[in-house]
Formats: sequence, structure tokens, C-alpha cells
Amino acid sequence: MTAPQVLIRALGAGERAEWEPLWRGYLHFYKTDVPRETYDATWARLNDSKEPMFALGAYADGKLTGIVHYLFHRSCWTVGDYCYLQDLFVVEGARKLGLGRALIKAVYEKAKAAGASRVHWLTHESNSTARALYDTLAERPGFIQYRKIF
Repeated sequence: MTAPQVLIRALGAGERAEWEPLWRGYLHFYKTDVPRETYDATWARLNDSKEPMFALGAYADGKLTGIVHYLFHRSCWTVGDYCYLQDLFVVEGARKLGLGRALIKAVYEKAKAAGASRVHWLTHESNSTARALYDTLAERPGFIQYRKIF
């Protein structure tokens, strides 16, 4: 069996039909959903040059099999912005091909090119498969998240 040819690149505005099942898969993995208007707003933001939000896709043999969303935000701790890797998802049949690692490293490169001082992200404590990967790519500083949803 030949390893697939992998390409990491920005998602194009005409790729919503390919992106949406992966976004839905990500939300399903975390046992949640968002209203249709949030899908629409997210896709619009990812494709608006005035927004600090971006999406990359992992293409295996030309098929979109993984996505990552990331955004830039200010910090009181550094001059350079932070880059928040918000969502990362690879379809089940394409896992173990190195796509998650490739997507994270691509975000690192985008963040460096933009002058960001760090990339950070969250995952659920029960996501042991992802955590095994993340432990090889970044430090876990031990902070605990608190939130209030409105």
C-alpha cells in the first residue's frame, strides 16, 4: 500500500461543501452542535480577509481529510499576537497518516510568518489520542480553563 500524497493548504472560498462534513465531524466528536447560523458565520469569517480567522486543509490524494481553524489575538504579555489553534480534525479513515501533526506544524509556520509569539490550544482531558500527539509538539503549562457561557 502506497502512502497517500499529502498537501496542506488554505481552504478556498468554494470548498464549503468539502469543509462542512469535517466541521460537523469535529463537533460530533465533542458531542455538540451549533446552529446553522454559526456554520454560516464561521465559514464567512474564515473567508473574510478582514477577519483574523483562518482555515487550512489536509488533502490526501486530493481529498480534503483534515482541517484546522486558527486565529490571531492580542496579548498583554507580549508585543506579538498569540495564535489560537481553535479546532483540529482529521477524518477517521485518514488518521495515523501524520495529518494532524502536519496541520499543527503548518499553523506554527503561519504564526511565525505573522510575527506571533506563541501558538496555543485546548483539548479535552479525555482525548488521549490527541494528547499523545500534542505532548510531542508543545508544552502543557498546567493551566485550568474556566468559562461562563452567555
